[in-house]
Amino acid sequence: MKKQKIMGVINLIHEKDDLDALTLGRCTATVPFGSRYRIIDFTLSNMVNSRINEVGIFVHRKYRSLMDHIGSGKSWDLQHRQSGLFVLPPITDDVQELSRGDLFHFYQNRDYFLRSQPEYVLITRSHMICNIDYQQVLAFHLEQEADITVVCKESIEPLLGRARKVRMNESGRITEIQDSYGPMISDFSNMEMYLMKKELLMDLVETSLAKGQDHLVRHAIFSKLDQLKVFGYIHDGFLACVNTINSYYGNSMKLLNPQVWKELFYEPGPIYTKVKDGPPARYKQDAVVEQSIIANGCLIEGTVRNSILFRGVHVHKGAVVEDSIIMQNGVILPNSIVKCSIFDKDVVIEENREVRGVETGPYLAPKRRII
Repeated sequence: MKKQKIMGVINLIHEKDDLDALTLGRCTATVPFGSRYRIIDFTLSNMVNSRINEVGIFVHRKYRSLMDHIGSGKSWDLQHRQSGLFVLPPITDDVQELSRGDLFHFYQNRDYFLRSQPEYVLITRSHMICNIDYQQVLAFHLEQEADITVVCKESIEPLLGRARKVRMNESGRITEIQDSYGPMISDFSNMEMYLMKKELLMDLVETSLAKGQDHLVRHAIFSKLDQLKVFGYIHDGFLACVNTINSYYGNSMKLLNPQVWKELFYEPGPIYTKVKDGPPARYKQDAVVEQSIIANGCLIEGTVRNSILFRGVHVHKGAVVEDSIIMQNGVILPNSIVKCSIFDKDVVIEENREVRGVETGPYLAPKRRII
């Protein structure tokens, strides 16, 4: 296959950000995940590992932290002059136009698509966290002679986050896609990844907008299932759908399983992130650490169990952290207890305090909170 056969589009337009305090000042794509990563790192890494060298990110709101994180794309080897990484913000600040669907924003940037060389376009969201080879999706697409291929996950157990369900016939052709989140009897979840010819996408954009329709899935795909050959490619690896607080917490805790960690971060390719140099984590004599993920720069003097600590966290002597997620530069002062909690960056727990949530409703502390 040619190296430049697919161009990637990460579609952040109207992506759900129901992560409460975690998305007050950032979009879902840049929410920290897995001790030193951001959610968008997985989508970017999957594309790079699949030899997709041209990636466009359609940003919408609260994207300052995204710009800071991805920079020129160097951490993903996407800093090339002719191809590489392109960030495409809205071309207007008019509230009415900002509220329109993704097809409208694609149309406003149609020159970007027309000038790109690849024949196929892969459109994804950021909140579906997985490790996948998109070249295999393309091979399936060509074998089925599909117009559109939708990446799906088959699972008897429901995903922790909110995902559309799809139905397929015996040949793998999709016969129904949920218009929105809700009840549908199906074991197949839509991973919000769509592969099609760029020419077809441009045709769908123009014909849909001419009818007053401006949403990719609802209007351009969902309403044309009887006209287009839409097939479902089944992803058989780990999937974390992260678009609610409970799904963020539950999927983060799954990373403490070494098999899940290996499958998500190394198979079929490694996950890259913005490089930040720092000293290794330090463990003092009385430190106790059990089944936890500890990032570099941490200082552990107390007890950490079944938890995920991001860079620069300091757990003081006598402090206990259990079943929790502590983001960058968090400080747990002596003799405090933290259980079933999520702390955003720079949160400080003063001495002799106790913070407890439950697995089905973790306590959430916003950035820079002092407790």
